[in-house]
Amino acid sequence: MVKKVRLWDFKFELAPGSRLPVFMQIVQKIIEEIQAGRLAPSSPMPSSRQLASNLSVNRKTVIMAYEELIAQGWLSSAARSQTFVSPDLPASAVNPVPANAASRLPSARATAAAAFVPPQDGVIHFSDGMPDTRLIPHSIIARAFRHSLLHADKNHCLGYGDPRGMFTLRSSISDMLNMERGLYVTPDNICIVRGSQMGIFLAARVLVQPGDHVVTESLTYPPARDAFRSCGARILSVGLDEHGLKVDELEQLCKTIAIRAVYVTPHHQFPTTVTMTAERRLKLLMLAETYDFHIIEDDYDHEFHFTNHPILPLASNDRQSRVIYVGSLSKVLAPALRIGYLVASDSVIERCGREILLIDRQGNSVTEQTVSGLINSGELRHHIRKTFKIYSERRNTLQRLIHEHLAHEVDFRQPVGGLAFWVLLREERKMASLLEQAKRHKVGLLPATNFAMGQPVPAALRLGFGNLDIEEIRIGVMRLQQALEASQTA
Repeated sequence: MVKKVRLWDFKFELAPGSRLPVFMQIVQKIIEEIQAGRLAPSSPMPSSRQLASNLSVNRKTVIMAYEELIAQGWLSSAARSQTFVSPDLPASAVNPVPANAASRLPSARATAAAAFVPPQDGVIHFSDGMPDTRLIPHSIIARAFRHSLLHADKNHCLGYGDPRGMFTLRSSISDMLNMERGLYVTPDNICIVRGSQMGIFLAARVLVQPGDHVVTESLTYPPARDAFRSCGARILSVGLDEHGLKVDELEQLCKTIAIRAVYVTPHHQFPTTVTMTAERRLKLLMLAETYDFHIIEDDYDHEFHFTNHPILPLASNDRQSRVIYVGSLSKVLAPALRIGYLVASDSVIERCGREILLIDRQGNSVTEQTVSGLINSGELRHHIRKTFKIYSERRNTLQRLIHEHLAHEVDFRQPVGGLAFWVLLREERKMASLLEQAKRHKVGLLPATNFAMGQPVPAALRLGFGNLDIEEIRIGVMRLQQALEASQTA
């Protein structure tokens, strides 16, 4: 048997508070995943050591579970102790997202334009969380493009194709999401888009009619809010705290107003970086079912989560087709490649395909084929691991420098993920003066007012570090310190 390699870690969670022995919990969970189609016949299982590490259990516990599954016929072992899902099992009909489960899908007619602000020479700009384009693996991407073009006739990537995106890329992303993020999707549940913003806009086009109410967090990603507005939505906001969206406040709103959709960034909330708790995630899903609305989950920067415990998306617990999941590969590869994806029910994806036909016919098939090759060869995962280490070092550097030079002026928590910090001024009255002094000291800052909808607005800054190297971060903090000191006497 040819040895197969699992490109992505198989991740799942054990039920908290279960009275079953841990090894039996693992047995039951793996059987459920095989029956659901997440683990296909003959697919390789993680090693006992790897799965034990992922679940934080003793390796012997995993070995016992594997032995029990082999005895029951669910798994089989091969040479070199590699374990597979049994090839003799019938392939499950994977259709985890019911085609007709989504509520009404109205049409919409609107357009919107976004402003572009070019970088300024000599300014250290703490961005909203942009990646460092200097880390792009140019030679690897170039080779992958060359391979795609040399095999263009075989791959059928130079002509017109599916507006939802090339099947090869949708299949690669489906495998990645099912293994890494606990989703239950097929290529038919995926639409390739030109970055997450296009995914958000498509969701707005499909869901929103003029006059519909869409809820965002009180501090949120402005282009997303604008995308819904451009489709005629009336935007409402719900408060935030250290646990994420205030779902009790959302529930009270739902009792008085019909909500069409809720846009959230639960993994690393934009801009505050907080992670929504499991309790609130489950209640948000429950409210979506009770009050008949969709959730648009923008899972930006999922790859850059700096704690050992993985946080699975809302979409991984969605069993009622309420979540439209938006992600992107632009930050982990190159923003200019413009590869994102939208995950939803068959009916929503089919509607997205029709909307794409109106504006672009299809995406860039050559780029899609190239990115698929980077995923399947393992190059993407290797690059993510490399940049993860670099961004982790920059994150730790920024934390240390803030402690050393700004702690008397600001409060903050080191974010568990993402490429930005959220810091609050201890003296709110200094904000206006600080922003003026920051211009003079050539340091670019993004205040909370850039992300807020309504009042009150906290005296806070989003300090993106991904686009800055260690020396640039040091210079930026020094300039910020000087601007803070100057604001006291201004």
